[in-house]
Amino acid sequence: MPDNSHRQLVCPSCLALNRVPAERLPDSPVCGKCKSELLPGKPLNVSDANFSRFIEKSDLPVIVDFWASWCGPCQQFAPAYANIAANLKTHALFLKLDTEANQQTSAKYGIRSIPTLIAFRQGKEAQRLAGALPEQQFKQWVMQVSA
Repeated sequence: MPDNSHRQLVCPSCLALNRVPAERLPDSPVCGKCKSELLPGKPLNVSDANFSRFIEKSDLPVIVDFWASWCGPCQQFAPAYANIAANLKTHALFLKLDTEANQQTSAKYGIRSIPTLIAFRQGKEAQRLAGALPEQQFKQWVMQVSA
């Protein structure tokens, strides 16, 4: 039976695994190895090299924004994504993957249009949305997939 009193989190700086009591998530926990903040309240830029570690090892739901720098809707959605990441940092981990620079991961998940948002739970894709959402609608979706 899984331990519901603790959450495993991947350190965004050194990629070390950390077990944090669930009730301590709002207290800005830090990595036991490098002392970096585990839930920085902003989207983390990930790459082909470290993407799977965050997806497979995080006990929090993981929301990934697959985007590209040339994509207008991606640029328009970025502030809403960052705002929700700051406001819901204890509900989910928010990642950004540049599809141009990380084509291996983009191909693995069949990204055909951007932005594409994918919610992962326990290493598996749980839900997918194609296209940018208004901030309030995105927040509702995150709350639904992280419940």
